[in-house]
Amino acid sequence: MTNGERPTLRRDQRLLTQQHFRRVYQRGRRASGRWMTVVACGGGPRHTDRPTRLGVSVSKDHGGAVRRNKLKRLLREAFRLERHRMPSAIDVVLIPRQRPDRFPLAELRTEVVALVLRAVGTSADPRPPREDRRP
Repeated sequence: MTNGERPTLRRDQRLLTQQHFRRVYQRGRRASGRWMTVVACGGGPRHTDRPTRLGVSVSKDHGGAVRRNKLKRLLREAFRLERHRMPSAIDVVLIPRQRPDRFPLAELRTEVVALVLRAVGTSADPRPPREDRRP
């Protein structure tokens, strides 16, 4: 561990209830990549003092409980290691894509940052958001 980081996410850094997840799904923006889909919504200007919160949603289509729990641990770890590169005061839900092969942590770390930034609209991508693009 470097910089005094904890090996886990604190309770205030996690989405805990169905209501939290539902709010992100209803108000958030999606971004999809090779390994996962990210749904993120900002906490707004009045919530700038609270940390970014994470939720992970892994369906039973991914296999048994052991595989699902391993996927959740990998996604939480990728997020935890890269959260310093993300905006604060946002809520994020990570949804892994169904793949038969292993999920490499290094690629998950890279993709989670890119997708979160794209979903909240602070990406270095020069293209405007999809609805503003002209054909």
